[in-house]
Amino acid sequence: MAPEQITTMTSAGWIDQAIFGIYPYIALAVLAVGSVVRFDREPYTWRSGSSQLLRRKQLVLGSVLFHVGILVIFGGHFVGLLTPLWVFDMIGITHGQKQVLAIVAGGVAGLAAILGAFILLHRRVFDSRIRANSSFGDTAILALLTLQLMLGLSTIPLSANHLDGSEMVKFMYWAQGIFTFQSNAADYVANVHWIFKAHLFLGLTIFLVFPFTRLVHMLSAPVWYLNRRGWQLVRTRRNIKADQAIAARKRMGDA
Repeated sequence: MAPEQITTMTSAGWIDQAIFGIYPYIALAVLAVGSVVRFDREPYTWRSGSSQLLRRKQLVLGSVLFHVGILVIFGGHFVGLLTPLWVFDMIGITHGQKQVLAIVAGGVAGLAAILGAFILLHRRVFDSRIRANSSFGDTAILALLTLQLMLGLSTIPLSANHLDGSEMVKFMYWAQGIFTFQSNAADYVANVHWIFKAHLFLGLTIFLVFPFTRLVHMLSAPVWYLNRRGWQLVRTRRNIKADQAIAARKRMGDA
């Protein structure tokens, strides 16, 4: 083997180690610490920033398709990547069956999510009122999610060439290796297709920028509303202080 080939392989190995062995911890640390700091320091920015009042058209269809698709994809990735292999073996699900399920369910959910993302992105970019009331981050994170969905759908033909589940198992070992602090976790994905690597890298980048975007509303569940007493804000033109003074004088006269 030529010396330049050895150098190339070594450089590629360091790049893989940096992106898939070190970068995940940076992204997850920023996600955790950044979310806590933002909730503590800027609680009033912890919201989705809905633009429904500016334009309802397209919002319902796009939002439903996007959120349902994203929730299915996120749940599938979370369970599929972090569930130990012995659990699937114990319940009788083979790697091949799991791969087919991931392709079918992920494909349907991905198509729904990306259709919704295109609708929402079109609405935010081409409606002048919404565009004027949107920050760079609002549009950028939606574009980033759309690109991530495109990469995810692009992996389906590649996964279809490995219906035995061999490629999927690599990603399971990698994800579980990261969460169990294995120093060689990056080695599991070193030889996968570049589209898979781009999908992993962009996913980690979304985790990295998560605390600084409107995505933080995903971490909130408005459970406190369930037991909250109803209230109504009423504005009046009456002089409240004058009425209170009159009422006080009447009470004093009655006394």
